Amino acid sequence: MSLPPDTAAELRHIIHQQLLKMDVHGRIREVLAETIREELPPEHQQLSTEDLIKALRQRGIIDDVMKELKFVTVLGGKAFLDHLQEPEPLPGQICSTFTLCLHFRNQRFSSKPVPCACEPDFHDGFLLEVHKDSLGDGSKMVDATTMLSICDPVHLVLIKTDTFGETTLVASYFLEWRSVLAAENGITNVAVELLGVGTESKVSVGVLNIRLEMYPQLNKMLSPEITSTQFTLERQKTAEKERLFLVYAKQWWREYLQIRPTHNTRLVKIFAQCSKEVVHGFLACGPMQIEGDCEDHSNLLCSLLLGFGLEAFVCVGTKAKGVPHTWVMTCGTDGTITFWESLTGHRYIHRPINPDDPPLAEQPKPLYPYRTVGCVFNHQKFFGNCQPSDAVDVCVFDLHDESKWKPMSGEAIKSVCAPGATSSVPPFPPLCASTIDAAAASNEIELQLRVLVSEHRKDLGFSTVWDDQLSYLLSPALAAYELERTTGVSAGNEEFQDAIRKAVPDGHTFKGFPIHFVHRNARRAFATCLRSPFCEEIICCRGDQVRLAVRVRVFTYPESACAVWIMFACKYRSVL
Repeated sequence: MSLPPDTAAELRHIIHQQLLKMDVHGRIREVLAETIREELPPEHQQLSTEDLIKALRQRGIIDDVMKELKFVTVLGGKAFLDHLQEPEPLPGQICSTFTLCLHFRNQRFSSKPVPCACEPDFHDGFLLEVHKDSLGDGSKMVDATTMLSICDPVHLVLIKTDTFGETTLVASYFLEWRSVLAAENGITNVAVELLGVGTESKVSVGVLNIRLEMYPQLNKMLSPEITSTQFTLERQKTAEKERLFLVYAKQWWREYLQIRPTHNTRLVKIFAQCSKEVVHGFLACGPMQIEGDCEDHSNLLCSLLLGFGLEAFVCVGTKAKGVPHTWVMTCGTDGTITFWESLTGHRYIHRPINPDDPPLAEQPKPLYPYRTVGCVFNHQKFFGNCQPSDAVDVCVFDLHDESKWKPMSGEAIKSVCAPGATSSVPPFPPLCASTIDAAAASNEIELQLRVLVSEHRKDLGFSTVWDDQLSYLLSPALAAYELERTTGVSAGNEEFQDAIRKAVPDGHTFKGFPIHFVHRNARRAFATCLRSPFCEEIICCRGDQVRLAVRVRVFTYPESACAVWIMFACKYRSVL
């Protein structure tokens, strides 16, 4: 079995760190010196490889090291019927691909991209570590009985990348791996049926053939009856927790209605099924196109903001004409309340209107589209709005004031929502470094845009002359735009203007158009730019001594997210 290069590198790093931690090198040197000194005559004090391995095995060093590798999965696929008629890709041809991502106890892996087909050619191995207590503690490897108590599933996420580089979530599946603990020889094969997401959540996408293997093989395997009993007990425990929470929630709701009978008309949703797989799918394999309603997007945005350390909540209420809606709210350390519209990315500062102010007092005018709010929640807290009015513009979002917001018990929520309720380690996978080569991606997009501009102008009957020096001068401006976008700090504007004045001769006119994208699809970006009258005027510029320029800068971020800045520019001689 061959491992992908990134997985092999990670495995080498894990093994190297563990060898250093266990001081295996020092122990080998001691064994070597001791064996030479005690077991060999002076005239033959040179060890062969076999002699050294035998000595290391006798002292248990090899067994200590081999305890580190525990769990291997090997993948294959079939019955992806949506791609039944997919033609065989020609050598060098760009085609749509599948990539399978795995997440297990803060370990992340991804397969090599394979062409989309009815039977995708997945042949990747993933080496997963199973530890007893904490992550990365190789000295506490576990036996079969302790492994059975580790209920963390292996999260499988299948994504599709089209020919334009756009990624889409195809399926998400939580694999119960512990059946291998009762398998003969520590090996079992599982056929996993993947279901779609969103409106196709009950439609089969395809089947993955997965082989689970314990490595090295356990000394004592469990019986199927033991594993089956463990799974039954876990389901019963979860059901009991949910039953107790339901009893508490009903009591909380009765108390909420006693505050004010009209509360029964407010949008207070204690139980709401969110798109759990979509949220985890995003976190497991990075940004992608995710379909869903405002509730799905609000849950996702709130999760991301919480991950960045902000105090974020999902708000449940209505917008214009009483339409139910959800959005996200963050509470600043200075008390500032910010609303986030998950569908558009727009942000609004909330300044409540005081209904007790005199009629002539100037009141803030809300710019947000929200009308009422019934409750707010995140993964740890839930608050019901018990203010006299649920109108957003008069609501005070002081969640610590129980006269305005009725809280649910944090312990009750924790019993069913806490990470430790079903997992023994934090469930959130670590962020991965970007795999995008920023310079190469920038050059590739820029070359594609030059071709698109030249072809567009040719269709209009115009010739195209590029000014490489002018294109080069646009680079600092794009860097400054990204700095201002991310930090709010503006820098380098005067220097850029001076450079442009020097590059544009007297009697000539300069025009530039910068635009920002979060994708690397040159054709799609070009189509968007043409919809701007000002940009179209630059691209279709005609006149005397017309010179065109384009510059692209790709700025990379974790999870291979990127910010793409493009600037089109032209200079021409002004003719009266």
